[in-house]
Amino acid sequence: MSRRSVISEAVAPWSEVARLLRGGEAGTLVPVIIPRHRRRLWWLLPLWFGVFALLTGVMLTAGGAGDSDGLSGDVSDALAGLSYALGVVSLLAGGLWWWRSSIVEIEQGTNGVLTRYGAVVRTLDPGRHYLWHPWSRVDFVVDTATEIPYSAPVMACPTQENVPLRSIEFFLKFRIIDAVLFVRTIGAGNFDLVLSSAVQDAIRQRARRVRTERAYDLRGSDVADMQELLNRQLSRYGVRITGSNIPEVQLPTQYQQHLATRERVAKERAAYDQEWGLTRKRRIDSLQMDIERAKKVRDARIVEVKAALNKAREEVAQLLEEQETNAQRVRFEIETRGRSGLIAAENEARAQRRLAQAYRDNRAVLQYELARRRLEVGAALAGSAPRPVVVRTDGAEGGDTSALSTLLTAQLLPRLAALPAAPSAASSARPAPPEPVGGED
Repeated sequence: MSRRSVISEAVAPWSEVARLLRGGEAGTLVPVIIPRHRRRLWWLLPLWFGVFALLTGVMLTAGGAGDSDGLSGDVSDALAGLSYALGVVSLLAGGLWWWRSSIVEIEQGTNGVLTRYGAVVRTLDPGRHYLWHPWSRVDFVVDTATEIPYSAPVMACPTQENVPLRSIEFFLKFRIIDAVLFVRTIGAGNFDLVLSSAVQDAIRQRARRVRTERAYDLRGSDVADMQELLNRQLSRYGVRITGSNIPEVQLPTQYQQHLATRERVAKERAAYDQEWGLTRKRRIDSLQMDIERAKKVRDARIVEVKAALNKAREEVAQLLEEQETNAQRVRFEIETRGRSGLIAAENEARAQRRLAQAYRDNRAVLQYELARRRLEVGAALAGSAPRPVVVRTDGAEGGDTSALSTLLTAQLLPRLAALPAAPSAASSARPAPPEPVGGED
Protein backbone atom coordinates (compact mmCIF):
# COMPACT_ATOMS: atom_id res chain seq x y z
CA MET A 1 0.00 0.00 0.00
CA SER A 2 1.23 3.48 -0.81
CA ARG A 3 1.95 5.64 2.18
CA ARG A 4 -0.17 8.60 3.13
CA SER A 5 0.50 11.89 1.41
CA VAL A 6 1.84 14.72 3.57
CA ILE A 7 0.91 18.35 3.01
CA SER A 8 3.23 20.99 4.39
CA GLU A 9 4.54 24.46 3.75
CA ALA A 10 8.17 25.40 3.13
CA VAL A 11 10.42 28.44 3.53
CA ALA A 12 12.53 29.01 0.45
CA PRO A 13 14.12 31.78 -1.59
CA TRP A 14 12.30 33.13 -4.63
CA SER A 15 14.43 31.07 -6.98
CA GLU A 16 13.16 27.79 -5.42
CA VAL A 17 9.45 28.67 -5.36
CA ALA A 18 8.54 27.16 -8.75
CA ARG A 19 10.45 23.91 -8.07
CA LEU A 20 8.88 23.34 -4.66
CA LEU A 21 5.35 24.10 -5.83
CA ARG A 22 5.57 21.73 -8.75
CA GLY A 23 7.58 18.84 -7.23
CA GLY A 24 7.30 19.13 -3.47
CA GLU A 25 10.12 18.40 -1.06
CA ALA A 26 11.18 14.96 0.24
CA GLY A 27 7.93 13.27 -0.80
CA THR A 28 5.69 15.96 0.63
CA LEU A 29 3.14 18.16 -1.10
CA VAL A 30 3.96 21.85 -0.82
CA PRO A 31 1.04 24.05 -1.88
CA VAL A 32 2.24 27.06 0.16
CA ILE A 33 5.70 28.69 0.10
CA ILE A 34 6.89 31.28 2.57
CA PRO A 35 9.44 33.33 0.59
CA ARG A 36 12.72 34.18 2.23
CA HIS A 37 12.73 37.95 1.79
CA ARG A 38 15.71 39.86 0.54
CA ARG A 39 14.19 43.20 1.39
CA ARG A 40 16.24 44.97 4.01
CA LEU A 41 16.55 48.61 4.92
CA TRP A 42 20.20 48.78 3.83
CA TRP A 43 19.12 50.82 0.84
CA LEU A 44 18.39 53.68 3.30
CA LEU A 45 22.15 54.05 4.07
CA PRO A 46 23.14 55.37 0.61
CA LEU A 47 20.07 57.62 0.65
CA TRP A 48 20.94 59.10 4.03
CA PHE A 49 24.60 59.36 3.03
CA GLY A 50 23.61 61.18 -0.17
CA VAL A 51 21.45 63.63 1.80
CA PHE A 52 24.34 64.18 4.25
CA ALA A 53 26.78 64.76 1.37
CA LEU A 54 24.44 67.28 -0.25
CA LEU A 55 24.02 69.15 3.04
CA THR A 56 27.78 69.12 3.55
CA GLY A 57 28.26 70.60 0.06
CA VAL A 58 25.76 73.33 0.86
CA MET A 59 27.55 74.17 4.10
CA LEU A 60 30.94 74.23 2.37
CA THR A 61 29.56 76.49 -0.34
CA ALA A 62 28.14 78.86 2.25
CA GLY A 63 31.39 78.85 4.29
CA GLY A 64 33.55 79.46 1.19
CA ALA A 65 31.45 82.46 0.18
CA GLY A 66 32.01 84.15 3.62
CA ASP A 67 35.81 83.52 3.66
CA SER A 68 37.93 86.33 2.10
CA ASP A 69 41.10 84.28 1.66
CA GLY A 70 41.36 83.02 -1.94
CA LEU A 71 43.15 79.73 -1.17
CA SER A 72 40.65 78.61 1.46
CA GLY A 73 37.76 79.59 -0.84
CA ASP A 74 39.11 77.40 -3.63
CA VAL A 75 39.47 74.44 -1.25
CA SER A 76 35.93 74.95 0.04
CA ASP A 77 34.57 75.03 -3.50
CA ALA A 78 36.44 71.83 -4.41
CA LEU A 79 35.18 70.05 -1.30
CA ALA A 80 31.62 71.30 -1.97
CA GLY A 81 31.75 69.96 -5.55
CA LEU A 82 33.01 66.61 -4.31
CA SER A 83 30.23 66.50 -1.70
CA TYR A 84 27.62 67.28 -4.35
CA ALA A 85 28.99 64.52 -6.59
CA LEU A 86 29.07 61.96 -3.77
CA GLY A 87 25.55 62.95 -2.72
CA VAL A 88 24.11 62.55 -6.21
CA VAL A 89 25.86 59.20 -6.71
CA SER A 90 24.66 57.93 -3.33
CA LEU A 91 21.09 59.01 -4.04
CA LEU A 92 21.14 57.25 -7.44
CA ALA A 93 22.61 54.08 -5.93
CA GLY A 94 20.03 54.12 -3.12
CA GLY A 95 17.17 54.66 -5.62
CA LEU A 96 18.37 51.84 -7.82
CA TRP A 97 18.75 49.57 -4.78
CA TRP A 98 15.24 50.50 -3.65
CA TRP A 99 13.80 49.88 -7.15
CA ARG A 100 15.54 46.52 -7.47
CA SER A 101 14.46 45.32 -4.01
CA SER A 102 10.82 46.32 -4.65
CA ILE A 103 10.41 43.94 -7.65
CA VAL A 104 8.35 40.81 -6.92
CA GLU A 105 7.58 38.13 -9.57
CA ILE A 106 4.65 35.77 -8.93
CA GLU A 107 4.76 32.44 -10.78
CA GLN A 108 2.00 31.46 -13.22
CA GLY A 109 -0.77 29.49 -11.48
CA THR A 110 -0.02 30.95 -8.04
CA ASN A 111 -1.17 33.91 -5.97
CA GLY A 112 0.87 35.99 -3.58
CA VAL A 113 -0.52 37.21 -0.25
CA LEU A 114 0.58 40.82 0.22
CA THR A 115 0.89 42.11 3.81
CA ARG A 116 1.74 45.49 5.25
CA TYR A 117 2.82 45.76 8.88
CA GLY A 118 1.69 42.10 9.19
CA ALA A 119 -1.89 42.72 7.98
CA VAL A 120 -3.14 41.14 4.77
CA VAL A 121 -3.75 43.83 2.14
CA ARG A 122 -4.66 41.86 -1.00
CA THR A 123 -3.57 39.00 -3.25
CA LEU A 124 -1.15 39.44 -6.14
CA ASP A 125 -1.89 37.87 -9.51
CA PRO A 126 0.83 36.11 -11.55
CA GLY A 127 3.35 38.48 -13.07
CA ARG A 128 5.74 41.24 -11.98
CA HIS A 129 4.74 43.64 -9.21
CA TYR A 130 6.48 46.62 -7.56
CA LEU A 131 6.28 47.01 -3.78
CA TRP A 132 7.34 50.59 -3.22
CA HIS A 133 6.28 50.66 0.41
CA PRO A 134 9.26 49.63 2.58
CA TRP A 135 7.14 47.52 4.94
CA SER A 136 5.06 45.74 2.22
CA ARG A 137 6.01 42.13 1.56
CA VAL A 138 4.71 38.86 0.13
CA ASP A 139 4.38 36.51 3.09
CA PHE A 140 2.91 33.53 1.20
CA VAL A 141 2.89 32.17 -2.35
CA VAL A 142 -0.09 29.81 -2.75
CA ASP A 143 -0.65 27.40 -5.66
CA THR A 144 -4.27 28.07 -6.71
CA ALA A 145 -4.29 26.53 -10.21
CA THR A 146 -2.88 23.03 -9.72
CA GLU A 147 -5.10 20.10 -8.70
CA ILE A 148 -3.04 18.57 -5.91
CA PRO A 149 -3.27 14.74 -5.61
CA TYR A 150 -3.68 13.33 -2.13
CA SER A 151 -3.56 9.66 -1.14
CA ALA A 152 -4.83 8.52 2.26
CA PRO A 153 -4.83 4.78 3.09
CA VAL A 154 -7.13 3.97 6.01
CA MET A 155 -6.20 0.93 8.13
CA ALA A 156 -8.50 -1.47 9.99
CA CYS A 157 -11.85 -0.29 8.71
CA PRO A 158 -14.65 -2.45 10.17
CA THR A 159 -17.38 -3.59 7.81
CA GLN A 160 -21.07 -4.15 8.50
CA GLU A 161 -20.25 -7.53 10.13
CA ASN A 162 -17.53 -5.80 12.22
CA VAL A 163 -14.78 -7.50 10.21
CA PRO A 164 -11.78 -5.12 10.05
CA LEU A 165 -10.53 -4.63 6.55
CA ARG A 166 -6.80 -4.57 6.19
CA SER A 167 -6.73 -1.20 4.41
CA ILE A 168 -8.72 1.02 2.09
CA GLU A 169 -6.83 3.46 -0.07
CA PHE A 170 -8.63 6.70 -0.84
CA PHE A 171 -7.37 9.06 -3.54
CA LEU A 172 -8.57 12.61 -4.10
CA LYS A 173 -7.61 15.82 -5.86
CA PHE A 174 -8.09 19.23 -4.30
CA ARG A 175 -7.46 22.81 -5.30
CA ILE A 176 -7.05 25.94 -3.21
CA ILE A 177 -9.64 28.46 -4.38
CA ASP A 178 -9.06 31.18 -1.75
CA ALA A 179 -5.41 31.76 -0.89
CA VAL A 180 -6.00 34.28 1.93
CA LEU A 181 -8.65 32.15 3.62
CA PHE A 182 -6.40 29.08 3.41
CA VAL A 183 -3.22 30.59 4.86
CA ARG A 184 -4.96 32.67 7.55
CA THR A 185 -7.52 30.09 8.66
CA ILE A 186 -5.68 26.79 8.76
CA GLY A 187 -2.33 26.67 6.96
CA ALA A 188 -0.77 23.76 5.10
CA GLY A 189 0.38 21.71 8.10
CA ASN A 190 -2.92 21.88 9.96
CA PHE A 191 -4.83 21.26 6.74
CA ASP A 192 -2.98 17.93 6.35
CA LEU A 193 -4.28 16.76 9.73
CA VAL A 194 -7.82 18.00 9.08
CA LEU A 195 -7.96 16.43 5.62
CA SER A 196 -6.60 13.10 6.88
CA SER A 197 -9.16 12.99 9.70
CA ALA A 198 -12.04 13.91 7.37
CA VAL A 199 -11.00 11.26 4.84
CA GLN A 200 -10.68 8.55 7.50
CA ASP A 201 -14.08 9.43 8.95
CA ALA A 202 -15.74 9.32 5.49
CA ILE A 203 -14.04 6.00 4.58
CA ARG A 204 -15.05 4.37 7.86
CA GLN A 205 -18.65 5.48 7.41
CA ARG A 206 -18.67 4.03 3.90
CA ALA A 207 -17.06 0.75 5.07
CA ARG A 208 -19.68 0.38 7.82
CA ARG A 209 -22.44 0.23 5.21
CA VAL A 210 -20.75 -2.54 3.17
CA ARG A 211 -20.88 -6.27 3.79
CA THR A 212 -17.54 -8.05 3.92
CA GLU A 213 -18.09 -10.20 0.84
CA ARG A 214 -18.95 -7.05 -1.12
CA ALA A 215 -15.89 -5.12 0.10
CA TYR A 216 -14.15 -5.38 -3.27
CA ASP A 217 -17.10 -3.52 -4.76
CA LEU A 218 -15.70 -0.39 -3.12
CA ARG A 219 -12.95 -0.31 -5.75
CA GLY A 220 -13.97 2.19 -8.39
CA SER A 221 -17.38 2.74 -6.79
CA ASP A 222 -19.24 6.04 -6.89
CA VAL A 223 -17.96 8.30 -4.10
CA ALA A 224 -19.86 11.45 -5.06
CA ASP A 225 -21.54 11.57 -1.63
CA MET A 226 -18.15 11.38 0.11
CA GLN A 227 -16.80 14.11 -2.13
CA GLU A 228 -19.80 16.32 -1.37
CA LEU A 229 -19.34 15.70 2.37
CA LEU A 230 -15.65 16.60 2.20
CA ASN A 231 -16.44 19.75 0.22
CA ARG A 232 -18.90 20.87 2.89
CA GLN A 233 -16.28 20.31 5.60
CA LEU A 234 -13.38 21.95 3.75
CA SER A 235 -15.16 24.88 2.10
CA ARG A 236 -14.51 26.99 5.24
CA TYR A 237 -10.77 26.69 4.52
CA GLY A 238 -10.96 27.86 0.90
CA VAL A 239 -10.35 24.36 -0.52
CA ARG A 240 -12.46 22.40 -3.02
CA ILE A 241 -12.28 18.67 -3.78
CA THR A 242 -12.32 18.21 -7.58
CA GLY A 243 -12.18 14.41 -7.83
CA SER A 244 -12.00 11.28 -5.70
CA ASN A 245 -12.09 7.50 -5.94
CA ILE A 246 -11.15 4.29 -4.11
CA PRO A 247 -8.39 2.57 -6.13
CA GLU A 248 -7.58 -0.35 -3.79
CA VAL A 249 -9.15 -2.43 -0.99
CA GLN A 250 -7.32 -5.11 0.98
CA LEU A 251 -9.13 -7.74 3.06
CA PRO A 252 -7.82 -9.64 6.12
CA THR A 253 -5.54 -12.59 5.34
CA GLN A 254 -7.93 -15.33 6.51
CA TYR A 255 -10.90 -13.80 4.77
CA GLN A 256 -8.74 -13.23 1.70
CA GLN A 257 -7.92 -16.95 1.61
CA HIS A 258 -11.61 -17.71 1.91
CA LEU A 259 -12.31 -15.35 -0.94
CA ALA A 260 -9.45 -16.93 -2.90
CA THR A 261 -11.18 -20.29 -2.54
CA ARG A 262 -14.45 -18.74 -3.62
CA GLU A 263 -12.70 -17.04 -6.49
CA ARG A 264 -11.11 -20.35 -7.53
CA VAL A 265 -14.50 -22.03 -7.47
CA ALA A 266 -15.97 -19.09 -9.30
CA LYS A 267 -13.17 -19.28 -11.88
CA GLU A 268 -13.73 -23.03 -12.33
CA ARG A 269 -17.43 -22.38 -12.69
CA ALA A 270 -16.69 -19.59 -15.12
CA ALA A 271 -14.37 -21.93 -17.06
CA TYR A 272 -17.07 -24.62 -17.13
CA ASP A 273 -19.62 -22.04 -18.16
CA GLN A 274 -17.23 -20.82 -20.83
CA GLU A 275 -16.62 -24.37 -22.07
CA TRP A 276 -20.33 -25.09 -22.09
CA GLY A 277 -20.87 -21.78 -23.81
CA LEU A 278 -18.32 -22.73 -26.47
CA THR A 279 -19.97 -26.14 -26.94
CA ARG A 280 -23.37 -24.54 -27.11
CA LYS A 281 -22.07 -21.93 -29.50
CA ARG A 282 -20.51 -24.65 -31.66
CA ARG A 283 -23.80 -26.54 -31.77
CA ILE A 284 -25.70 -23.37 -32.48
CA ASP A 285 -23.22 -22.55 -35.24
CA SER A 286 -23.67 -26.01 -36.71
CA LEU A 287 -27.44 -25.66 -36.61
CA GLN A 288 -27.18 -22.21 -38.10
CA MET A 289 -24.96 -23.61 -40.87
CA ASP A 290 -27.57 -26.31 -41.56
CA ILE A 291 -30.28 -23.68 -41.53
CA GLU A 292 -28.25 -21.48 -43.88
CA ARG A 293 -27.61 -24.46 -46.16
CA ALA A 294 -31.34 -25.30 -46.17
CA LYS A 295 -32.09 -21.63 -46.83
CA LYS A 296 -29.67 -21.67 -49.76
CA VAL A 297 -31.29 -24.84 -51.17
CA ARG A 298 -34.71 -23.32 -50.65
CA ASP A 299 -33.58 -20.10 -52.29
CA ALA A 300 -32.14 -22.07 -55.22
CA ARG A 301 -35.39 -23.97 -55.65
CA ILE A 302 -37.36 -20.76 -55.35
CA VAL A 303 -35.13 -19.27 -58.02
CA GLU A 304 -35.73 -22.31 -60.25
CA VAL A 305 -39.48 -22.14 -59.66
CA LYS A 306 -39.45 -18.43 -60.36
CA ALA A 307 -37.43 -19.04 -63.52
CA ALA A 308 -39.89 -21.75 -64.69
CA LEU A 309 -42.80 -19.50 -63.77
CA ASN A 310 -41.24 -16.62 -65.66
CA LYS A 311 -40.60 -18.90 -68.64
CA ALA A 312 -44.22 -20.15 -68.55
CA ARG A 313 -45.41 -16.58 -68.26
CA GLU A 314 -43.24 -15.64 -71.21
CA GLU A 315 -44.62 -18.57 -73.25
CA VAL A 316 -48.20 -17.73 -72.29
CA ALA A 317 -47.55 -14.09 -73.05
CA GLN A 318 -46.00 -15.04 -76.40
CA LEU A 319 -48.94 -17.37 -77.18
CA LEU A 320 -51.42 -14.70 -76.20
CA GLU A 321 -49.52 -12.22 -78.30
CA GLU A 322 -49.64 -14.60 -81.29
CA GLN A 323 -53.37 -15.23 -80.72
CA GLU A 324 -53.93 -11.52 -80.42
CA THR A 325 -51.91 -11.01 -83.61
CA ASN A 326 -53.96 -13.62 -85.46
CA ALA A 327 -57.18 -12.22 -84.11
CA GLN A 328 -56.02 -8.75 -85.10
CA ARG A 329 -55.16 -9.99 -88.56
CA VAL A 330 -58.51 -11.76 -88.93
CA ARG A 331 -60.28 -8.72 -87.59
CA PHE A 332 -58.37 -6.52 -90.01
CA GLU A 333 -59.21 -8.90 -92.90
CA ILE A 334 -62.89 -8.98 -91.94
CA GLU A 335 -62.91 -5.24 -91.54
CA THR A 336 -61.10 -4.85 -94.87
CA ARG A 337 -63.60 -7.15 -96.64
CA GLY A 338 -66.51 -5.53 -94.92
CA ARG A 339 -65.17 -2.09 -95.71
CA SER A 340 -64.59 -3.16 -99.34
CA GLY A 341 -68.09 -4.66 -99.54
CA LEU A 342 -69.48 -1.58 -97.85
CA ILE A 343 -67.65 0.65 -100.28
CA ALA A 344 -68.82 -1.52 -103.24
CA ALA A 345 -72.39 -1.51 -101.91
CA GLU A 346 -72.18 2.21 -101.35
CA ASN A 347 -70.85 2.65 -104.88
CA GLU A 348 -73.56 0.33 -106.23
CA ALA A 349 -76.20 2.18 -104.28
CA ARG A 350 -74.77 5.47 -105.42
CA ALA A 351 -74.75 4.23 -109.01
CA GLN A 352 -78.31 2.93 -108.71
CA ARG A 353 -79.35 6.15 -107.09
CA ARG A 354 -77.75 8.15 -109.84
CA LEU A 355 -79.23 5.82 -112.44
CA ALA A 356 -82.65 6.18 -110.87
CA GLN A 357 -82.10 9.90 -110.78
CA ALA A 358 -81.14 9.78 -114.42
CA TYR A 359 -84.23 7.67 -115.20
CA ARG A 360 -86.45 10.06 -113.33
CA ASP A 361 -84.92 12.97 -115.13
CA ASN A 362 -85.35 11.25 -118.58
CA ARG A 363 -89.12 10.49 -118.57
CA ALA A 364 -89.29 10.98 -122.30
CA VAL A 365 -86.84 8.13 -122.77
CA LEU A 366 -88.90 5.92 -120.50
CA GLN A 367 -92.15 6.84 -122.30
CA TYR A 368 -90.42 6.22 -125.61
CA GLU A 369 -89.19 2.80 -124.43
CA LEU A 370 -92.66 2.03 -123.13
CA ALA A 371 -94.24 3.03 -126.43
CA ARG A 372 -91.66 1.09 -128.37
CA ARG A 373 -92.22 -2.00 -126.24
CA ARG A 374 -95.96 -1.61 -126.74
CA LEU A 375 -95.43 -1.38 -130.50
CA GLU A 376 -93.20 -4.44 -130.42
CA VAL A 377 -95.78 -6.34 -128.42
CA GLY A 378 -98.57 -5.16 -130.77
CA ALA A 379 -96.47 -6.08 -133.79
CA ALA A 380 -95.76 -9.48 -132.29
CA LEU A 381 -99.41 -9.99 -131.54
CA ALA A 382 -100.41 -8.72 -134.97
CA GLY A 383 -97.91 -11.00 -136.67
CA SER A 384 -99.16 -14.07 -134.89
CA ALA A 385 -102.88 -13.21 -135.25
CA PRO A 386 -104.81 -14.56 -138.29
CA ARG A 387 -105.40 -12.09 -141.08
CA PRO A 388 -108.89 -12.02 -142.46
CA VAL A 389 -109.47 -11.95 -146.13
CA VAL A 390 -112.54 -10.06 -147.21
CA VAL A 391 -114.10 -11.18 -150.32
CA ARG A 392 -116.80 -8.93 -151.51
CA THR A 393 -119.62 -10.93 -153.07
CA ASP A 394 -122.48 -8.65 -152.21
CA GLY A 395 -122.65 -7.23 -155.71
CA ALA A 396 -121.80 -3.83 -154.76
CA GLU A 397 -120.82 -1.28 -157.24
CA GLY A 398 -117.43 -1.99 -158.79
CA GLY A 399 -117.13 -5.50 -157.25
CA ASP A 400 -116.25 -8.77 -159.01
CA THR A 401 -118.97 -11.24 -158.61
CA SER A 402 -118.08 -13.74 -161.26
CA ALA A 403 -117.50 -17.42 -160.60
CA LEU A 404 -113.94 -17.23 -161.78
CA SER A 405 -112.91 -14.75 -159.16
CA THR A 406 -114.55 -16.82 -156.52
CA LEU A 407 -112.63 -19.92 -157.63
CA LEU A 408 -109.35 -18.09 -157.69
CA THR A 409 -109.93 -16.72 -154.23
CA ALA A 410 -110.68 -20.18 -152.88
CA GLN A 411 -107.43 -21.47 -154.26
CA LEU A 412 -105.27 -18.56 -153.00
CA LEU A 413 -106.54 -18.45 -149.41
CA PRO A 414 -104.63 -21.55 -148.18
CA ARG A 415 -101.42 -20.26 -149.71
CA LEU A 416 -101.76 -16.83 -148.08
CA ALA A 417 -102.32 -18.43 -144.71
CA ALA A 418 -99.11 -20.47 -145.03
CA LEU A 419 -96.85 -17.44 -145.80
CA PRO A 420 -94.98 -15.75 -142.83
CA ALA A 421 -96.14 -12.35 -141.74
CA ALA A 422 -94.04 -9.57 -143.13
CA PRO A 423 -92.55 -7.13 -140.72
CA SER A 424 -94.57 -4.08 -140.34
CA ALA A 425 -93.49 -0.82 -141.74
CA ALA A 426 -93.54 0.79 -138.28
CA SER A 427 -90.99 -1.65 -136.82
CA SER A 428 -88.63 -1.34 -139.80
CA ALA A 429 -88.80 2.39 -139.71
CA ARG A 430 -88.28 2.61 -135.79
CA PRO A 431 -85.71 5.26 -134.74
CA ALA A 432 -82.89 4.59 -132.19
CA PRO A 433 -83.69 5.53 -128.54
CA PRO A 434 -81.96 8.57 -127.17
CA GLU A 435 -79.12 8.07 -124.62
CA PRO A 436 -80.10 8.64 -121.02
CA VAL A 437 -79.05 11.84 -119.31
CA GLY A 438 -76.20 11.38 -116.91
CA GLY A 439 -73.42 8.79 -116.76
CA GLU A 440 -73.33 5.49 -114.94
CA ASP A 441 -71.07 5.02 -112.01
